[in-house]
Amino acid sequence: MRKPIIAGNWKMHKTINEAVDFVQQLLRQSLPKEVDTVICAPYPALSALVAETKETEVEIGAQNVYWEQEGAYTGEVSVPMLSAAGVTYVIIGHSERRSLFGETDEHVNQKVHAALAGGLIPLICVGEELEERQNGQTKAVVQSQVTAALKGITAADAAKVIFAYEPVWAIGTGQAATAADAEEVCAYIRQLLHEQYDASTAEQVRIQYGGSVKPANIASFVSQPNIDGALVGGASLEVESFRKLLEGAKPS
Repeated sequence: MRKPIIAGNWKMHKTINEAVDFVQQLLRQSLPKEVDTVICAPYPALSALVAETKETEVEIGAQNVYWEQEGAYTGEVSVPMLSAAGVTYVIIGHSERRSLFGETDEHVNQKVHAALAGGLIPLICVGEELEERQNGQTKAVVQSQVTAALKGITAADAAKVIFAYEPVWAIGTGQAATAADAEEVCAYIRQLLHEQYDASTAEQVRIQYGGSVKPANIASFVSQPNIDGALVGGASLEVESFRKLLEGAKPS
């Protein structure tokens, strides 16, 4: 059985001190061991958060990474840098990276290769725009993104990745997909993995939903057979809200 995973994506929020304070408050509380807990924080806070969460149930992730090991790439951060900082997860292909910073499917694939080669767990985001959904293109878009992200990836490595289905129209809008809609697409992603690899690989991969997830609706998503947790933005920024998300993700 796949273990649920809740990953908080803080985006461009929290100074180092604010991030450390958050984690200290969170760790004073009892966190469910049945759920993997991940916080994806801005680069400056990563080392401090790794130090605070050593020998705890909380794992730290980055929100982006570059595919080259080193070089003249001003402003970029490499997999070896993240590994040395103690990071274990990295978000790749978030819709904001795609829309605001011009990331392509090819870029996503290069980052997935680099992350896996360096021992990081890629958390790969896929999802359609509102217009694409209205035009009935959801599955075509998701298929293209999933296939491109895994180009050249072996079954053994594919089994390690996490996918997050994040319909772009639901991110930060307060308008979440219904649990049934999210399940349909997450099940489709698993079908694609089965077709590209095999049943065993498809069953191992954890698939999250993301897009206006809150404590009030988390249980409706994780109760679905193909949804293994959530990638959460705004609702992960407050300690009590994040704790409730973790509690709500526990298997029933």
